[in-house]
Amino acid sequence: MPWFVKIEKGIVDKTTFDRYVPAHKAYVRDLIAKGHKARTGYWAKLGGGMLLFEASSMEEAQKIVRRDPLIINGCVKYQLHEWRVVVE
Repeated sequence: MPWFVKIEKGIVDKTTFDRYVPAHKAYVRDLIAKGHKARTGYWAKLGGGMLLFEASSMEEAQKIVRRDPLIINGCVKYQLHEWRVVVE
């Protein structure tokens, strides 16, 4: 299955953003349970974060990203890219 990456940058204040982090983490755990091998995190010094996951197509990846609580609640702007693995 192809890998996809959502690279994001926060667009709300930290208090608002932090309000939706627990729901985002629960969403990622659900993606893992459904077999998407999702991982989420943030950049130590750069700011912003990333969600890496498997999906069957770009269309499915877009649907997955649109259901992320950070997107639903307008906390981040993002770019979505297919990531082609060269070595496993």
